[in-house]
Amino acid sequence: MTSEQDPVIIAARRTPIGTRGRALAHLDAAELAARAIRAALADAAAASGAAPTVADVLLGNCMGPGGNLGRVAALAAGLDPSVPGGTVDRQCGSGLAAVLDAATAIRAGDPGMRVAGGTESASTAPVRSVDGIPYARAPFAPEGFPDPDMVHAAEYLAAHDGISRARQDAHAARSHARARAARDAGRFEAELVPLAELAHDDAVGAAEGLLPRLPPLFPGGTLTAGTATRIGDGAAVVVVAPAGSARGLAVRAGVVVGCDPALPGLGAAVAVDAALHRAGLRQTDIAAFEIVEAFAAQSLAVLDRLGIAEDDLRVSAGGGALALGHPWGASGAVAVVRLFSRLVRGGAAPGTRGVAAASVGGGLGIAAVFEVVR
Repeated sequence: MTSEQDPVIIAARRTPIGTRGRALAHLDAAELAARAIRAALADAAAASGAAPTVADVLLGNCMGPGGNLGRVAALAAGLDPSVPGGTVDRQCGSGLAAVLDAATAIRAGDPGMRVAGGTESASTAPVRSVDGIPYARAPFAPEGFPDPDMVHAAEYLAAHDGISRARQDAHAARSHARARAARDAGRFEAELVPLAELAHDDAVGAAEGLLPRLPPLFPGGTLTAGTATRIGDGAAVVVVAPAGSARGLAVRAGVVVGCDPALPGLGAAVAVDAALHRAGLRQTDIAAFEIVEAFAAQSLAVLDRLGIAEDDLRVSAGGGALALGHPWGASGAVAVVRLFSRLVRGGAAPGTRGVAAASVGGGLGIAAVFEVVR
């Protein structure tokens, strides 16, 4: 059972995820987050019977303009100027890291509710340069360490683990099929922030029928544009409250771990094992997993190491990032919102547990264990 000190997520919302350069391209990261914040706070007010008093806003972000997006988004959402804000950068784990940081502050004795999550506008991300020379990304590791970009790292991991093109195609197709079924059944509706620009995640089903025909990204390789997630724009936030609040997801345990920077895609496997150990649980105790699918090969490598079947219905039952898209700094928070929908909105019994996790560039993994309380 949960500890009496465990903070509780009482509301969770996300925007639809738009492919970079498309429907959401004119909205910056702060505005995307502001829309999600307003919706989540409205849900929290309905759940608790009163407008929540927000102590802080913590947002994950990877490639934004700086300027403390957490603070900018708090003001853009209409929160009182007395509410501070902060920004977390753990790359693709940033959104989940922000949620864990908010829970840690409450567990340490701060009684105020917190808004936490992530936001990313790949469409408006600034071009960075050093001495006038543009570069695609900052280094994930210093000189002398392996520092592959995530696409090359996924290709290497596929070769390292012998993960075939056929397995990757099948995994991506399964993600799209699950996401399409969830969308058509209306299972995303309660978590999505209605946007005039985009009603649903626009990547769902886009590559589903093309997967076997797509060429490899590298000569002789197995990775394709269909088994690599689409870069997206979007935001996801939750409202984290002190223990004893309304129904929701209690934050049971969370960990951030390091792993080999040459194989960054494996971080989620290490983190899930560590989080389960910290919570005193086994995999069989978990009813739902949301593990960010940056690449089919990476996702399969993580599941293989965890000993979880690739078609296990507990894993990303509504599809994962391969179908929904990958708004870097928000994706870890999207995983938490999906768990909230599956378990809390889905009516799971008290004590039902879920896990959210992500692998992170540079050789990190992050995972958290949640439990339904009512």
